Amino acid sequence: MTLRQRLLLAQAPLALALVLVGVVAVVTLARLGRSGQRILQDNYRSVLATQRMSEQLERMDSAALFVVAGEYERGLAQQAGQRQGFESELHLQEGNVTEPGEEESTRGLRAGWERYLVAYDAFLAMPTQEERKAAYFHGVEPLFLEVKDAASAILALNQDAMVHKSEELRRQSDRVNTLMVLAVLAAFGVGLFASTSLTHRALRPVSVLSQAVRRLGKGDYSARAVVEGQDEIAQLGQDFNSMAEALQQYRRSSLGELLQAQSASQAAIDSLPDPVVVFGSDGALLNVNRSAEDVLKLSLEGGGDVLGRVLPEAREVLERVRGHVLGGKGAYQPRGYEEAVRVTLADGDRWLLPRGSPVYGETGEVVGATVILQDVTRLRRFDELKNDLVATVAHEFRTPLTSLRMAVHLVAEGVVGPVTEKQADLLFAAREDCERLQGIVDDLLDLSRIQAGQLQLEVRRVSTEELVESVLDSQRSSAEERGVRLSRRVELDAESVDVDPDRLGLVLGNLVGNGVKHTPAGGEVEVRVAREGTRVRFEVRDSGEGIALEQQARIFEKFYRAPGAPVGGAGLGLSIAKEIVQAHGGELGVVSTPGRGSTFWFTLPQQATLVEGA
Repeated sequence: MTLRQRLLLAQAPLALALVLVGVVAVVTLARLGRSGQRILQDNYRSVLATQRMSEQLERMDSAALFVVAGEYERGLAQQAGQRQGFESELHLQEGNVTEPGEEESTRGLRAGWERYLVAYDAFLAMPTQEERKAAYFHGVEPLFLEVKDAASAILALNQDAMVHKSEELRRQSDRVNTLMVLAVLAAFGVGLFASTSLTHRALRPVSVLSQAVRRLGKGDYSARAVVEGQDEIAQLGQDFNSMAEALQQYRRSSLGELLQAQSASQAAIDSLPDPVVVFGSDGALLNVNRSAEDVLKLSLEGGGDVLGRVLPEAREVLERVRGHVLGGKGAYQPRGYEEAVRVTLADGDRWLLPRGSPVYGETGEVVGATVILQDVTRLRRFDELKNDLVATVAHEFRTPLTSLRMAVHLVAEGVVGPVTEKQADLLFAAREDCERLQGIVDDLLDLSRIQAGQLQLEVRRVSTEELVESVLDSQRSSAEERGVRLSRRVELDAESVDVDPDRLGLVLGNLVGNGVKHTPAGGEVEVRVAREGTRVRFEVRDSGEGIALEQQARIFEKFYRAPGAPVGGAGLGLSIAKEIVQAHGGELGVVSTPGRGSTFWFTLPQQATLVEGA
């Protein structure tokens, strides 16, 4: 059995546990669904029927009163339209008897209705007004009350049954929840134990091989890995033994010692599937691996400007990363998949993401730079699919969400009828949730447009004072509710800047709003603007709880929400703000100490540069 088969077998218990939990979930949820449907089928029809019969009976009684009052034709016309409706609803009730005692009540309703019709027809046939009046009060009205009481009894019977079944459904739901928790815990425990056991057995030869590798690393060239079997680990053990034997032979000569370092170094980078390029301290090309030769067409032979023969896109990336590392700025880490460069090969396009690391000398100085172009073709495609899915879902949400917001607004404003105080409270909460959901959808659409390269900036010179004041005005009511002071300080040498005011207002509004949310009552949020060389620096300072050091590197990531953050939002505000600032050619960051507040800052060039597709 191969190692792949062993590892797959080790995961089988977890997969089986997942299937069992899924089956239990489907069965139990189906039972719950049938229980709820039974309430509607058994009782709701009878409730509607008895309510309608009561309404039609009331109208017939009103018609009788018209007749008593002397409006014979009007009363006759009104009662004629109600008989058929009552008879139809009564027939429906007779066919929907589901509860104990309901059949007897329905028969009593039928008998009372027939007596009521006989008395009603006799009442209408009376020749004089006085006779009709006497017939109504002595015959029709008592039978009317009798029929109405019979309908009310059926209504109460079904309503009580609905309440009882609802309680039973709730208890059943609690039992299902308990069963699901127990099933998940049991399946997880059994599956984890079985998978761990099988994985340990499958990887036991790796431990033997690891011990041999450690011995070899410490200089014991007589170390050998004894691994039985025919799988990949056993083959690797045999290859390791062959390698150890060869190393032992090389070690016996001075030439072997010299070749050892060179061969190990070249073999290490050649074994990497991604292109690796090594530069010297002067920027000259020192070494490449096989993947770089195949993908980038780089070679140490030929002399001259080696990078000049590389594709322009790849050459620009290599020069940029080389300049960053050799310039003493440390390792180069890409911001995201958007920095990947496309390289066209015979087997299709490939996307390479650059990473750079400095090479240090014995005294700690930078003596070179290593650039790795990681193949992220599949990851980039997955990222594009994810972004497309988010954009599509957000776009599809917008139309029904707009209709929902309008409907809630109309009902809350009493346009379709009066609203009680309790209903108004519920509608107000629903409207707030709709507005929060609308904000999330807008953020998702903005993010999708930015990632799709559709962000177009309308740059013009604006007053910094007016821009900051408009942002503070938009946040003032929220700050007053929380008891937070808002202030600003704009230096004279930063009175104007070339920006897209709408986009930059969104950035400042997001930073000020976050400061207000995280600042306790009595605190302060201050916006400062000053010139910093050739750039303008914006700062938003708050006196809140601050941000932990381990979270500061992640708060600008998409969909990241710090533990304990206020409810609401999708964790996109800071990510969108960073994209907008970078589109202006600027940088955004944060300085924070837990318990001492935070300062979010961003810098913009005085002459803002429009970056297309940021």
